[in-house]
Amino acid sequence: MARSSEAPGIGAGAQWAFARYEAIRARLPAAVFPARSRRAEDLEALADEFDVFILDAFGVLNVGETAVPGAPERVAALADRDKTVFVLTNGATYNEGTALEKYRRLGFAFEPRQIVSSRALLHGALGEYPVTFNWGVAAAPQSDLQALPGDLHMLGDDRSAYDGADGFVLLSSLFWDTPRQDLLVASLSDRPRPVLVGNPDLVAPREFGLSLEPGFYAHDLADRTGVVPVFFGKPYRNAFDEVQRRLTAAGRTVPPHRIAMVGDTLHTDILGAAAAGLKTVLVTDHGLFRGLDADDFIKRSGIVPDVIIPTP
Repeated sequence: MARSSEAPGIGAGAQWAFARYEAIRARLPAAVFPARSRRAEDLEALADEFDVFILDAFGVLNVGETAVPGAPERVAALADRDKTVFVLTNGATYNEGTALEKYRRLGFAFEPRQIVSSRALLHGALGEYPVTFNWGVAAAPQSDLQALPGDLHMLGDDRSAYDGADGFVLLSSLFWDTPRQDLLVASLSDRPRPVLVGNPDLVAPREFGLSLEPGFYAHDLADRTGVVPVFFGKPYRNAFDEVQRRLTAAGRTVPPHRIAMVGDTLHTDILGAAAAGLKTVLVTDHGLFRGLDADDFIKRSGIVPDVIIPTP
């Protein structure tokens, strides 16, 4: 398998990412899908069908640090129609407050309660360990480790820091590379310990192509050490349970068929939401399948969205 610090660009990269997702399919949730998808123009065309829209971030709202054209206006139009909108993001480098600032800077008028992040789910899990538990963390300087519970230390190039950790957290891949991954593999092989993953994505669409994300390194660890990490975020159920929890806290009871997960990837957004019993909408023109035939990937994987739209 590929082991580099940068994934191929979008296009060849989508084929590579698809193959890698299929290779680790046994670690992903199982789901039931419709026999076929139907087409719609955009989310406005689906507004009468759903009461709650759960929006992926990368590939739906933004590509890297750039808003998807028309996405802020579309989200505002849904709000004007009294639709409940959540952002369900696997981005774990930044806390929810910083993520909120980013979305507002891109033109989205979200409130804190609308942002559901895998980092927040990880935060809750870390709080269940003793405060003295020593975590070695793959993170970036801007990851604000002090805001997370427990004794967390950034991992670098010193093998002793890996061997001295009680467990590991994969929070960000911004400063992670093959040599550091090899240090982690060697340490885990010598002494297996817990691994928690704050971003299950293998790749993310950026302006330059696809970046490798913590999920890529997590599954590489599982393949090479036999240590199966615990994942927080899509496609795992804990992400969708948190959305339901927030609806319940707001006094809302919404049937699953009136809730739509909108995303750009089959193996995270569509698979995860289908496994949770929700409806699914695949966006094809801005994320992983940009410029490609999404129908081919659907046929090859058997992961079938309820609806396909080119843009939000």
